[in-house]
Amino acid sequence: MSDTTTEKLYDTVTSGTSEPDATEARNGLRHMVSLSMTKVADGVLSPKLVLAWILNSLGSPSALVGLLVPIREAGALLPQILMAGRLARMKYRKWFWIGGSLGQGLSAAGIAASALLLEGTAAGLAVCGFLAVLALSRAACSVSYKDILGKTVAESRRGTVTGVAGTVASGAVVIFALLLLVGALQDVTILASALLVASVLWIIAALLFSRMEEEASEPSDAPSIDLSPLRDDAQFRRFIMVRGALTATALAPPYLVLLGGDEFALGALGGLLLASSAASFVSSYIWGRLADVSSRKVLMLAGVAGAAAMLAAVAASWAGVTRIVWVLPLILFGLQIAYNGVRQGRSTYLVDMAPEDSRSSYAAVANTLIGTLLLVAGAFGGALSFLSAEAALIGFAGLSVLGSLLAVGLEEVEDA
Repeated sequence: MSDTTTEKLYDTVTSGTSEPDATEARNGLRHMVSLSMTKVADGVLSPKLVLAWILNSLGSPSALVGLLVPIREAGALLPQILMAGRLARMKYRKWFWIGGSLGQGLSAAGIAASALLLEGTAAGLAVCGFLAVLALSRAACSVSYKDILGKTVAESRRGTVTGVAGTVASGAVVIFALLLLVGALQDVTILASALLVASVLWIIAALLFSRMEEEASEPSDAPSIDLSPLRDDAQFRRFIMVRGALTATALAPPYLVLLGGDEFALGALGGLLLASSAASFVSSYIWGRLADVSSRKVLMLAGVAGAAAMLAAVAASWAGVTRIVWVLPLILFGLQIAYNGVRQGRSTYLVDMAPEDSRSSYAAVANTLIGTLLLVAGAFGGALSFLSAEAALIGFAGLSVLGSLLAVGLEEVEDA
């Protein structure tokens, strides 16, 4: 593809406020394709759905099944503050992301092999072990990606680039979810094969990302743990509070399943994945474009939308209509749209807010703190769930509204 064609295609998709040069156009398309592949792989290897179903089918203890989501979420966030110093000493940060993508691919292959060769407790332990390595590898990708994106894509196009990747990937995961829903993939061997495909996607993404034309950074002797952004930047502290409160949109979906009872939970594998993927498919690009205009307003709107979806679920439960086949999936669809808005808004805001030479430190501190806040918010929801699932959802709705109100006080960081 010629540079002129690449520039036209990239500009048509992103429609930024300035004309892209050939280098940015090539890099932007590499971002879109690589990120699409990793997002498809993420959707296929879903700990709370696909891996949980596999371990249940293999007879693994429920305690190990319950560890999947905490291992995946906390493992991908908490270590980032320890990685930021090493990243800051690198001239080319893309290699950090490439190593993380390769690590996720190899770990996914290990999970697939465990599902094919082991059963019971042994399978559960092996899958949890490989998932821990995958989470650490994902942490490496997360802590480095915002820095690389900021160096290679113009400010007015960053949200759109990641939004396009989210939309493309979600379309592929929708197809996967539909196959699950109709029973075409209800077999451990077939699902393990799908995990191998995810492994290959991560590896190909790493190879493509190696072609990224990244300008050399000035290596710095950053401390191993750099808390200066939290100490020195009041807006960053407010952003952490906003993002922490909006973790409610990520934690609420399991409680929707509880409202549906056992019948809904047993048939949830394809349905939940379909609702989540369809929501991402229809909203990621739109949220990305809106975030390029004002990521602060995206956070405000997404928080309110998430709270509305949670309260709708509570109202549906009190009205006794949660057993109607389309009610909870529809509410989950709305909640996942809000969740994608939170993800797009927080990512774009952090990249645009952070100083160019400190993006990795900002991302590392933010993600480590959010990993901790996820555990706190999860415990908050778990405590309320002793009263009822409705109580937990009301509590999460309150957190979402709080996040929206806190976002009002954030500064606008996008250029006019």
